Amino acid sequence: MYDHESTFPRQPPPSPPCSCTRGSVLLKDLLPKEQREAIMQRRAKEFQQHKARTSSVLSKLLYALPNSPLQYPIQGYTVRPLTPTLIPVLGLHAGERDSYKVFLNVSKGILTTATADTQVTVKGAGTRELSIESSSLVFLNELLAKVSYTSSIYHINTGDLAFFRFENHEVVFPIAIKQPQVPVLYDMGTDIQSQVTILTKTFLRYPQLKVLLASIQQFYPNITVIIADDSLEPERISGKNIQQYIMPPAQGWFAGRNLAVSQVITKYFLWVDDDFIFTQNTKIEEFLKVMEAVPELDVVGGSLEGNTGNRFCFSLLYEEGDDVEGGCLIRKYGETFHPLPDFPKCSFTHGVVNFFLARTDAVRRVGFDPQLQRVGHSEFFMDGLGLMMVATCKDVEVGHQRKTKENNNPRYQEFRKPKNIGGFKSQLHYFKNHLKCVRYSFKASE
Repeated sequence: MYDHESTFPRQPPPSPPCSCTRGSVLLKDLLPKEQREAIMQRRAKEFQQHKARTSSVLSKLLYALPNSPLQYPIQGYTVRPLTPTLIPVLGLHAGERDSYKVFLNVSKGILTTATADTQVTVKGAGTRELSIESSSLVFLNELLAKVSYTSSIYHINTGDLAFFRFENHEVVFPIAIKQPQVPVLYDMGTDIQSQVTILTKTFLRYPQLKVLLASIQQFYPNITVIIADDSLEPERISGKNIQQYIMPPAQGWFAGRNLAVSQVITKYFLWVDDDFIFTQNTKIEEFLKVMEAVPELDVVGGSLEGNTGNRFCFSLLYEEGDDVEGGCLIRKYGETFHPLPDFPKCSFTHGVVNFFLARTDAVRRVGFDPQLQRVGHSEFFMDGLGLMMVATCKDVEVGHQRKTKENNNPRYQEFRKPKNIGGFKSQLHYFKNHLKCVRYSFKASE
């Protein structure tokens, strides 16, 4: 029935390889030689499965040909899986003819319309290919207005392309197939403790932790503090509104973060390191103002008092590259984008310091990779690139405790700086993030 050759382009050519800039680390070269081939094969398989889960026919480039007499939806037509849904605004606007005939064609569903008038001929109703023909343009448009699409597959988030043709005119429009989501809302309440939970992770640094908790008690006595503790010999920490979760020894930095985040019941949480200290400039309320005013934001970071380059933030320049070699990533310290509307002291960026307010549900969606046990920070923002909106603000600060003989634990340093951590992280980025190379730039202008 539908043998017309499409005037639309085929699938665009594959992405070309990305270019590794000077100073980049070529990750493949850091793989163990005896395992390299096997790792590359496993990575290729995993990447193809990732593409199958995340790619969509709706990402295909579509364009409108000039002077088309066809009317159709170009955006926003969304259907529930397996549910008949009228296609809005379908119509034909053509000059006088003896007969009018249009074709509709889809691939992941079926097309139906109302019972045809005697002056209209309908073929293919209930199939993927539908044709409607009539000597009356009015009657034809009446039936086009009653055409429904029903997906024939169950999928929570996919799409289809509908081809609509009249004579030599053809258009393509997208059909989004989505399962509606049930909203998950947080009751903000009226006070700071019903809005924010403070989280920290500790390991062999109880002197610093106690200083931090005392400073929180001074400025926010009623706020809940969650502590994830994987110390070798745990010390019980008691106090008002303190929840301490004892982990198996030395489970690691990101595993502790996951545990702490899993226990939050407030809309937001504030992350702090266990050697920070609250001051009069640690205004959680200022973070809240920003987050509530800009609901698209997921994370907003602040500054560390008394540190050189205290507003640690960075951008991530990522090129996807090809399917074989993978992408190229550059991390640029200190780079921000434009200021937030109505908040000139805050700017968009990709990653921030370990002092930030975050939306609980947004961070849970990204998560912290527990493979990063000792050294890790920007890896969370790499995993969240494209999933989280991040900003940094100059006017909210937290103190950083000085290192002294009393709070310096030699055993902590042994765990904090393990051998070959760089090689491990490089191999992780190669496989998990499908990266060809990574470059760490310490100046935004580099």
